[in-house]
Amino acid sequence: MSGGVDSAVAAARAVEAGHEVVGVHLALSRAGGTLRTGSRGCCTIEDAMDARRAADRLGIPFYVWDFSERFRDDVIDDFVAEYRAGRTPNPCMRCNEKIKFAALLERAIELGFDAVCTGHYATLVDGPEGLELHRASDAAKDQSYVLGVLNAEQLAHTYFPLGATPSKALVRAEAEERGLTVAHKPDSHDICFIPDGDTRGWLAEKVGAERGDIVDRTGAVVGAHDGAHAFTVGQRRGLQLGVPASDGKPRFVLEVRPVSNTVVVGPKEALATAEIAGERYSWAGRPQAAGQFACHVQIRAHADPVPATATLADGLLTVVPEEPFDGVAPGQTAVLYDGTRVIGQFTIDRTVSAVPVDAWTGTDAAPLASAGA
Repeated sequence: MSGGVDSAVAAARAVEAGHEVVGVHLALSRAGGTLRTGSRGCCTIEDAMDARRAADRLGIPFYVWDFSERFRDDVIDDFVAEYRAGRTPNPCMRCNEKIKFAALLERAIELGFDAVCTGHYATLVDGPEGLELHRASDAAKDQSYVLGVLNAEQLAHTYFPLGATPSKALVRAEAEERGLTVAHKPDSHDICFIPDGDTRGWLAEKVGAERGDIVDRTGAVVGAHDGAHAFTVGQRRGLQLGVPASDGKPRFVLEVRPVSNTVVVGPKEALATAEIAGERYSWAGRPQAAGQFACHVQIRAHADPVPATATLADGLLTVVPEEPFDGVAPGQTAVLYDGTRVIGQFTIDRTVSAVPVDAWTGTDAAPLASAGA
């Protein structure tokens, strides 16, 4: 129970369905004075108090479990390491993978519970070859993307009571009817362990800031930066370029090269990505056989799925979209779908540009440098 309206209503529905329910709030920070600021942050003192009040209203036992050390090791440290390597990670994916449906689920099973019930918007379906993870009924709130990291064993011990609810407004109305004080509490945004939203400043403290060059795709220096970690692929603002583009158009971040502490910029057209690939993949349910298969691919939590062809061979999962992706960064997660069913996911290690290097170089389109290269 995060202290939000979704998990409170999910718990209420689980109780109503006749399950024996115990409310658990995860303490993910050792900073005891952490406070919530509007819609920023989660897992704060206020959130724990809200979760306890909801549990009391529902008449269920309530506990706070300290997973702060595991969260630091598996989510925060991973986040810093990925940025240090020039990649753009998704900490919510790691939290679901390592904390909510691994550490929490492991402890729950050890204590004799059957499943972890959450307020995520996704659905589970008994398919012909086992349990399947599908999108939620409310497309605007669908969270199947961030749950794409779950495997078959984890899905077998998971319960999503809100998945078939047509809208978040109905969940809030239900919470109000049930007398839950979180009925109109704002949703959390941004990264929970950076509650003030200043990711650049937070990373500067963890990674350190070192001045370096901003170059175009020919290698010409066009500006300078105070730390490559502050940039991500597709970024336009905050580049502080000293040399204007020859065509006068805005330039965007195309690559981050941590070894040389260099940021590569270019025209928006150069963000088009013809191919992505990765070795760190998993399947949400039944494993996918090696070979080629059609799918839809989603590369961000709120991005539109794109028709694509995927190929699994020699431990590498490669995806070629029918239309190029726009601004893909190594470290992002690509989730594969078959209709509404989640097939699986992988961390993007390599991208291939859909356009040639700037026309005056005369070279063909080539893979952008993998993160860390």
